[in-house]
Amino acid sequence: MVDSLKKPGFEEIRPGIKVPAKETLLTPRFYTTDFDEMARMDISVNEDELEAILEEFRTDYNRHHFVRDAEFEQSWDHIDGETRKLFVEFLERSCTAEFSGFLLYKELGRRLKGKSPVLAECFNLMSRDEARHAGFLNKALSDFNMSLDLGFLTKSRSYTFFKPKFIFYATYLSEKIGYWRYITIYRHLETHPEDRVYPIFRFFENWCQDENRHGDFFDAIMKSQPQMLNDWKARLWSRFFLLSVFATMYLNDIQRKDFYATLGLDAREYDIHVIKKTNENAGRVFPLMLDVENPEFYERLDVCISNNEKLGAIANSSTPKFLQIFQKLPLYISNGWQLLRLYLMKPIDTVSAQGAVR
Repeated sequence: MVDSLKKPGFEEIRPGIKVPAKETLLTPRFYTTDFDEMARMDISVNEDELEAILEEFRTDYNRHHFVRDAEFEQSWDHIDGETRKLFVEFLERSCTAEFSGFLLYKELGRRLKGKSPVLAECFNLMSRDEARHAGFLNKALSDFNMSLDLGFLTKSRSYTFFKPKFIFYATYLSEKIGYWRYITIYRHLETHPEDRVYPIFRFFENWCQDENRHGDFFDAIMKSQPQMLNDWKARLWSRFFLLSVFATMYLNDIQRKDFYATLGLDAREYDIHVIKKTNENAGRVFPLMLDVENPEFYERLDVCISNNEKLGAIANSSTPKFLQIFQKLPLYISNGWQLLRLYLMKPIDTVSAQGAVR
């Protein structure tokens, strides 16, 4: 097998260790927060639910789940060329996202120890889950003759500071959208086993339950802090995070539609389904949902996709860099305009919609 087929177009820190993907607005982010503010939170309003979730974490339903079996013990060189590149990118993005969660939750567990015991233990046990996920994904990368140096990733990545309430919004949505992504792929491949070209997808059914439990934890935290959900600022921030998470996923996935086609999925239909289900989940805790049934929602995102394709073509052209700036500017403005219009679209008030959603 020609080496370029095994490791198509990837730079290496050292043999077999991939240079992490360049950080952009669409790549998984690493977070930090105000740990002292988190420690001062009074969770007594919803402590019973949080303790019940803690008991579920202690049970550790998936402690024996992430074990590679005989199906992995084969060569994967038949997955080559562009398909191989897409698989490596998928595994890297997923590993980076899970590892980001591990780092945040581990640090929260450490900082809250002795100050907020229930929250500290919950975060420690969630970091356990995320470490398993990241390790399993990184081991899968080695099947494609690549892996990530997670220690290097820890030191080289920039960290985004969010206040605790923004951490809750972002991680709740990240965990819930992760659940719907994994379970949707699993259910599709369950009925179309001929499309399951790599065994990691068999693990997604149990795996996604970790994501779901983590999301329920953040749901319970937010309900213990009603001030985070019941004022006009909460409505604006909820709308912002919903749009950010949905737009990021949609723009990423449509750009990588060939990966989903390999699994027999249409990337656009897949994303619309995942967004709809995550939006419904969010409506059970957030004061509003986005109107994702409105065709305008995806039409404007499709304009952003078209703009991004043009931006990529400009960046790869022979046009001098200083001239590229002027060529790109209208496309950046268009993207900003589309996202602003989406943000200003009338949302759905969950008080009146919850009955129908449930």
